[in-house]
Amino acid sequence: MVEADGARSPDLSRPRRIHLVGAGGAGMNAIGSVLVAMGHHVSGSDSADSPALQRLRQLGAETHVGHDLNWIGAADVVARSTAIPADNVELVEAERRGLRVWRRSELLAAVCAQRRTAAVSGTHGKTTTSAMLALVLRAGGLNPSMIVGGDIVGVGSGAGWDPLGEWLVVEADESDGTFLELGAEAVVVTSVEPDHLDFYGSEGAMRAAFARFVGDAPGPAVLCLDDRGAAALAEFHRPGPSITYGVSDSADLRISDVVLGRADARFSLSVKGGSVEGGSVGPVVLSVPGLHNIRNATAALALGNALGVAWDAAVAGIGSYRGVARRFEVRGERDGVTYIDDYGHLPAEVSATLAAAHAGGWERIVTVFQPHRYSRTEALWRDFARAFTGSDVTFVTDIYPAGERPRPGITGELIVRAVRAADSVADVRYAPTLDDAVAQLRQVLRPGDLCLTLGAGDVTTLPGRMMAAGSPGD
Repeated sequence: MVEADGARSPDLSRPRRIHLVGAGGAGMNAIGSVLVAMGHHVSGSDSADSPALQRLRQLGAETHVGHDLNWIGAADVVARSTAIPADNVELVEAERRGLRVWRRSELLAAVCAQRRTAAVSGTHGKTTTSAMLALVLRAGGLNPSMIVGGDIVGVGSGAGWDPLGEWLVVEADESDGTFLELGAEAVVVTSVEPDHLDFYGSEGAMRAAFARFVGDAPGPAVLCLDDRGAAALAEFHRPGPSITYGVSDSADLRISDVVLGRADARFSLSVKGGSVEGGSVGPVVLSVPGLHNIRNATAALALGNALGVAWDAAVAGIGSYRGVARRFEVRGERDGVTYIDDYGHLPAEVSATLAAAHAGGWERIVTVFQPHRYSRTEALWRDFARAFTGSDVTFVTDIYPAGERPRPGITGELIVRAVRAADSVADVRYAPTLDDAVAQLRQVLRPGDLCLTLGAGDVTTLPGRMMAAGSPGD
């Protein structure tokens, strides 16, 4: 089967032989898992073996470590991860055979074309909100399929295909414009913060893309009124209803009666329009902490109800949520120090995670932050000036490149300078490497502390290293 010229995505309405280049990456791996469940013959390759590649293998895909032109085999669809360069031998071979090489976003759009799609986007909060929404729709008996960019605790994966359901929940990535290609019927926008400006070119262009994402959806759009960027989207005329949420008195779903704990949270919702008896929903109990997670849960509840899930079932679905890997994930405790790891790498994410940690009542919060990408650090380093409020001691490492080339003068030390300029008494220190951070943490940590690692790179390995290294100060 060959797609017609001009086709925007491959046809997945019948079984295909699909080869994925970069199959170990989080996004492509999740898509691969769903493709296997849909009944396609899937093969894939990546430069190194990984748990993600092994999981795809266990599901029945044919996987390869390393890149070789022979791995394509008899594939009639070839797709590449965004991390794979155009001169990869498998891509060159595919083109030699006359096969079009599809981008990850185009392949995801092809999956979405097989279901009604509910897409969750935003510069932060989308993984958690997507996972919560999938559980809400499950609790409502809608049997959703899902492609979420993280492993859901208790589910074992963020990807699943249910042949009985008509809805697909997708975490819609804005970083490369993917979210504009999904043809989503219903959408959520959790936040719109300046990011990925290397792709968009300007903040205005990024905001315009979010406006298009919301405007193109014919069904309900759920928008966070507490976030200025997301709230601005509610002002646009669109075909479907806009539902706002937040602590704001103007929100259609207003968050109230908030109680925050070390590992949980509780709240209620006031619903405008009398769609629920007494005008309120709750109490809602979360097994994850933080006001930011209350907002994420409210977005999932709002869209779930808009898609037909009764409030009591939706609340039960939220109650079953136990977290997503690397989202305030408790990694362990040793010698009185608790280690928690989080993916947050934008200023607002850092602030929200520290606020959640502060409610936990630890004696001190010792933070290790690893900036992510030179382009992002160059654009946003000043915005981190007050992001670490609430951290008693903060270590900033050098930048995790994520494939980018270094840029002159752009290092983690820029963030240290910004924090010190905003608060002259802040205890913020530069630890260029993770080895430096480990050595300094061993001198600083003491019983009763929380050691919080933040970032989207290999800083996630630090809690394990610390717990394996022995008591602080040894």
